Amino acid sequence: MAAVFDKPNLWQRIFPIFQGFDVPLAIAVLLLAGTGLVTMYSVGFDHGTRFVSHGRNMMLAAGVLFLVAQVPPQRLMALAVPMYTLGVALLLAVFFFGIEKKGAQRWLNVGLVIQPSELMKVAMPLMLAWWFQRREGQLKPLDFAVAGVLLAVPAALVLKQPDLGTTLLVLASGLAVIFFAGLSWRLIIPPVLIVAIGIGTLIAMETEWCAPNVDWHVLHEYQRQRVCTLLDPSQDPLGKGFHIIQGMIAIGSGGVWGKGFMQGTQTHLEFIPERTTDFIFAAFSEEFGLVGTLALMAGFIFLVVRGLIIAAEAPTLFARLLAGAMTLNIFVYAFVNMGMVSGILPVVGVPLPFISYGGTAMVTLGVGLGVLMSIAKSKRLMQS
Repeated sequence: MAAVFDKPNLWQRIFPIFQGFDVPLAIAVLLLAGTGLVTMYSVGFDHGTRFVSHGRNMMLAAGVLFLVAQVPPQRLMALAVPMYTLGVALLLAVFFFGIEKKGAQRWLNVGLVIQPSELMKVAMPLMLAWWFQRREGQLKPLDFAVAGVLLAVPAALVLKQPDLGTTLLVLASGLAVIFFAGLSWRLIIPPVLIVAIGIGTLIAMETEWCAPNVDWHVLHEYQRQRVCTLLDPSQDPLGKGFHIIQGMIAIGSGGVWGKGFMQGTQTHLEFIPERTTDFIFAAFSEEFGLVGTLALMAGFIFLVVRGLIIAAEAPTLFARLLAGAMTLNIFVYAFVNMGMVSGILPVVGVPLPFISYGGTAMVTLGVGLGVLMSIAKSKRLMQS
């Protein structure tokens, strides 16, 4: 009988907290995080504290991941409307009272300086997943129209700041939910064709459209310059095109096997701008070559596939939509960053997950991965 009253040891008390964690997802996260630390040590070697700060940001993101993973999906669903409402209210406050830096009004001082658009990367998919969960079994075209309005309002406010990169990420997270909710292909194909025709026309008429006196109206001047620089970076090789040209040189100079850890000449001779943030992929490719780049891409692909499996096996519509959106968020981050550094997409200031330096983006990534862990745990605990 004495054994009945024995106190549980430390492991017996801690184990339930970790029970249900998705091991393949955790392994993928650890490998990518380790790659990020190794890369930052090399490219940030001349920046003094960047490696230490990057590690601290990762530890903070890991803590956020762990805490969010303890919140069941039902509780997350209850947070959807308050988070979305708060996010839109803060974006409106930025519009009227925001802090302006370098021509952009994106920040708000509430005792500490915050960037409310980062909140929408999480609040947007939460809100739309909540909306479609409410309409489950009775979806009509009007429901998708309402979802479009819910997405358009914050996206327009972020674009107004202006912040094209964050706008694309907010749109991607919302459109992923709408797509997974069952939007008909008949409604998807026409806008895709229009965009494709527009891009083809822009490329064909690049000389006329990118003339200095042409006003695109719908885009800010710096956004127009980014698109025109993408089409022909050699037009301004020492100015607007410098980032793309140096990034492509670094990637190409890495060859198949790379120049070796801390041996990147483009990187350490400081030819690559923003080499610890937006253009860190170029520095990575220079030092680790095609083989290292393919391995990094394989890591991201495995993470995305695992996230989609978690989404497919989720117990509720809300959890499936949310997990799918959070997974595609990571894919969009990686795809857009690698694309802009490689010269196939405009430079929009999107970090490479786990690799680029940046505390806010790292914490947002931790929230998304915590949501995936929470959904994976809920499924496993229900089965047990």
